[in-house]
Amino acid sequence: MSRSITTKCIHLEDEDDKIKHYGAISYPIYQTATYVHEGVGKSTGYDYSRLQNPTREHLEKIIASLENGIDALAFSTGMSAIATLMEIFKPGDHLIVDMDLYGGSIRLFDNISKKNGITFTSTACCCEDVRKYIMKNTRAIYIETPTNPMMNVTDIASLSKIAKEYNLLLIVDNTFLSPYFQNPLSLGADVVIHSGTKYLGGHNDTLAGFLVTSREDIAEQLRFNIKTTGAGLAPFDSWLLIRGIKTLAIRMEKAQSNAVQIAEWLEKRKAVTKVVYPGLKNHPGYEIMCRQSRGFGAMLTFEVESKEFALSVLEKVKLIQFAESLGGVETLITYPVTQTHADVPKDILEKNGITECVLRLSVGIEDIDDLLNELEDVFERTGEELHSGKKS
Repeated sequence: MSRSITTKCIHLEDEDDKIKHYGAISYPIYQTATYVHEGVGKSTGYDYSRLQNPTREHLEKIIASLENGIDALAFSTGMSAIATLMEIFKPGDHLIVDMDLYGGSIRLFDNISKKNGITFTSTACCCEDVRKYIMKNTRAIYIETPTNPMMNVTDIASLSKIAKEYNLLLIVDNTFLSPYFQNPLSLGADVVIHSGTKYLGGHNDTLAGFLVTSREDIAEQLRFNIKTTGAGLAPFDSWLLIRGIKTLAIRMEKAQSNAVQIAEWLEKRKAVTKVVYPGLKNHPGYEIMCRQSRGFGAMLTFEVESKEFALSVLEKVKLIQFAESLGGVETLITYPVTQTHADVPKDILEKNGITECVLRLSVGIEDIDDLLNELEDVFERTGEELHSGKKS
């Protein structure tokens, strides 16, 4: 019997081996590097934890189930997942990538992948016709939706049709929405990426990354790569992710509810010149989100009237914490130009609208009144301080 995604976060559908673990409700941490063999050619199914570990395997089955994939692989970080994925390409291959990507992805492409002979065309995949950038050696299209940090939304199903027309892979980073709100494989993507550090873990206490696919040939390649590079997630970190995913549904719902109210609050502030949140009806990707997702997530970006205002906000917040990362139970505010996108070339930042006045919020699950009261206080004190300074 098919289960809802909320239930699948808590119960793996093929949990038929509880007896093996003495009936334990919490899946055991198999903190071992190697495994005993009864004889030549006789194996328990596990040989060495770089290849596979029972705790990691259990987590991977959960992620594959949530993303409707045939296989999922758990990595030590989100970037190790992307780096391992790039190993399926060879020198001379070309990829079309979205302009507005996480800065770490851009850094990897510009400094590692290009060195390895892979070329890239960067464009706004949400609005450009990518057909005009496809060449004979193009192998894949790589996107985030929504993008980081400007929250651009791409129609995954439409882009998938183009990718299939030209026999290209469609790779989608689904970190911002998590499998709870969006399933790119069901919309035609071939590979889904997650930084498991974010919503899947949910507590800012471990690093992880995932690759999920719906294709046997890609799964086979990735399994070979993770075995060879040794980038697999450790047993204890795998257990932390299993535990975090159990509350994914309720965390995503609460965080989204808070994000909607904060976005609406920000829209009414004179000091705010732009609010970018796909759950607002004025967002250009709102209708696409309604078609392809079950929610809008809890990430939002906003622009204030000056750099000075932005810096003052970052210095004054307390309950809302000035920190990199996202997707935890705590609300975090980030300054993209010096944090997540510090290594992105200035011309790209400008094209994407990432200025010194832009702030990014990862909305957590605190009481909404407490969050709004803090924002009200910070904005009021910042306004008074800057106004007083201008007068003097």
